[in-house]
Amino acid sequence: MAGPAMGVRARTSGAIVSLTPLRKLRGQRTRCRRLGSSFAGAALVVPALLAGCDASPKPRAQRVPVTVAAAVQRSMPFALVSTGTVEPVQTAAVGSQVGGVITRVTFREGDEVAKGRVLFQLDARPFRAALEQALATLSKDHAQAEAARRDAARAAKLVEQNLLSQADWDEKRATSESWNATVRADSAAALNAKLNLEYASIRAPISGRTGRLMVHEGDYVRAATADPLVTINQIRPIRVRFTVPASEVSLVQRYRDAQPRVIARVAGGDSASFEGRLVFVDNAVDAASGTLLLKGEFPNLDGRLVPGEFVDVRLVLYVEPNANVIPTPAVTSGQGGTFVYVVNRDSTVTPRDVTVARTVDELTIVKAGLKPGEIVVTDGQLRLSPGAKVLVRTEARRSAPDSSAAAS
Repeated sequence: MAGPAMGVRARTSGAIVSLTPLRKLRGQRTRCRRLGSSFAGAALVVPALLAGCDASPKPRAQRVPVTVAAAVQRSMPFALVSTGTVEPVQTAAVGSQVGGVITRVTFREGDEVAKGRVLFQLDARPFRAALEQALATLSKDHAQAEAARRDAARAAKLVEQNLLSQADWDEKRATSESWNATVRADSAAALNAKLNLEYASIRAPISGRTGRLMVHEGDYVRAATADPLVTINQIRPIRVRFTVPASEVSLVQRYRDAQPRVIARVAGGDSASFEGRLVFVDNAVDAASGTLLLKGEFPNLDGRLVPGEFVDVRLVLYVEPNANVIPTPAVTSGQGGTFVYVVNRDSTVTPRDVTVARTVDELTIVKAGLKPGEIVVTDGQLRLSPGAKVLVRTEARRSAPDSSAAAS
């Protein structure tokens, strides 16, 4: 047989086959088929060469693009979530204690008013006249009482000298005491008239924001009616009432003395949150709803919390230090429980069973199965299988989100 530079020949059943052209034809299926038909008589060598022609090269495994995050340790709040309603700390329905005609309204609807400010001024002339009359009656009766007192004093001396009968003395003494009682009654009448004059100026009983104005200048208001002239709500500070299930009552009672934080966010509104403190825990669970009523108090300096609106409430009972945290999308639920895909150093992934303690918004606290610093897949898990190669997106490779968002 010739050297490598020469064509290699094989003799089979009287046919001579050159092997050099066959090496050039490997991997070309159509030409191999033609070669097989041309050398059908070559029973030994050609079938082996045709088998090599049918074998196609294996494609390289594709890397699956994924996003990842690192498990980190950080402090995480433990909170109870509920829906609450904003309510004022105090509400005052302002009415009139006397009847009269309104001569002046000193504020506009929706104004902030301070306690003691005059809101409505009634026509004070009738009340001032009544006060003058009461004072005049008091002065007259006081003079009569003083005269009766002096007359009784003289009668006492005459009785001692047996110059006046006991009956006359008793009469003069009774007259003096009667006038004294009349003076006291006049004093009370004068005081009542003075109060009515003061009530003609209707003042704010509390500080707060005024509501819809129900009367205007020139209207006549009746005394002590159930219909308010205006309603004032105290909104600084303001409160939020919410409930927790009866199953969480023991937790609330355990941490209530530490004045837990209450974080409120307007339902369906922007992302702004408001922080307050727990100020009220009801003394009994509502049997009808199976919930316990709580109230949080907020400074509300900007007045953005409005009575009657609904808010999302988070009662932060305590903060867990050194919690092992990963993004919630990294956790997958399967038939065997929850698991994550852990990225190995060689860019392969391995499914790992984990025990989830709890979830706080977009963060999940892992109780067991994962160590801090390990890399987990947060997106692309549906295309993964054990041992698959992944391509990590550099811009998405980060740690778990900051827990400050979860706390608020």
